[in-house]
Amino acid sequence: MALGIGIFLVVVGAILAFAVEASVSGLDIQVVGWICMIAGVLAVVLSLVMNAQRANTSHTEVVERRDVGNPPPRY
Repeated sequence: MALGIGIFLVVVGAILAFAVEASVSGLDIQVVGWICMIAGVLAVVLSLVMNAQRANTSHTEVVERRDVGNPPPRY
């Protein structure tokens, strides 16, 4: 899910930084676009790192055997 959000932020940021030429008083739309692109790239990288760590996880099953037929020796 974070991978999709990251790609979305990169696309929206690129549109704001390069395609929109509107001006809003007190807000620089190009800077907002660059911030969105940086946040999107960071989200994509973190998502890929987390997925790589999840893929390298190994699980081992611990089985306890009990021998019911022979009781342990008494000393």
